Amino acid sequence: MRRRKKSHPEEHGNADRWLLTYADMITLLMAFFIMMYSMSVLNTAKFKQAAISIRSGFGGIMPRQGNAVVRPSGGSFDPSQNAQIAGVKWRIISPLVNSIEQKEQKMSAKIGEDNRGIVITLSSDQFLFEPGSAQINQQAYKLLDNIADTLGKVPNNVQIEGHTCDLQTKNEKYADNWELSSARAISVLRYLVENKGLPAKQFSVAGYGSIRPVSPNNTEKERSQNRRVEIVILRPEAPIGVEPSVEPRRISNPLEAVFQRSID
Repeated sequence: MRRRKKSHPEEHGNADRWLLTYADMITLLMAFFIMMYSMSVLNTAKFKQAAISIRSGFGGIMPRQGNAVVRPSGGSFDPSQNAQIAGVKWRIISPLVNSIEQKEQKMSAKIGEDNRGIVITLSSDQFLFEPGSAQINQQAYKLLDNIADTLGKVPNNVQIEGHTCDLQTKNEKYADNWELSSARAISVLRYLVENKGLPAKQFSVAGYGSIRPVSPNNTEKERSQNRRVEIVILRPEAPIGVEPSVEPRRISNPLEAVFQRSID
């Protein structure tokens, strides 16, 4: 008669040892997320940077998020280096954005983004030009110099557009608003190319007269908003002469926008 083999209880105990490893992993993950939450409460800026870096590290380079903190070959860098707005690196355009959004500049200039690219709007009235004139005022040179510094760092094509209100010019030098708007755009072009040394092949000019208003021409305030020059840093895929499809929206840090979308 065959003897029955005795069962060994200790073998059943060994089969469940994987649970210890699993429990350790879950504990470590919980500690990690508690640490991340604590960072978000104590230092929001560092938490944003860490969150973007971790996401990029798992997924490689993601649109408008920059790169991971660590390259595949090693070495760390700021993930904002490759963040872009309309095909222009944020680190290049951000100083100009901050300068224009200062309180003293808001009345004379604006910067935004639309389907064409980055739109820098300069007020003609009492800032860029005198009424009916295409000669640049002395007070506008400092801002134009800042714009030239930024344009010199981007390879994008740039279109300079002159606009007027619906009132006909009273200057005998210009027959109508078409000529005045074109002359103003050319004056800005000449300053950027001849005085600041930017390459002429990068630029195109257009004078639209009063056909592209941004406000109704019902009051003097609205007409003043329409008298302007727009310097458009075109998106790489945007053809020259493309019409704006929307009103330029405010430019913001693309890294902050990505983080906000990730937690909404």
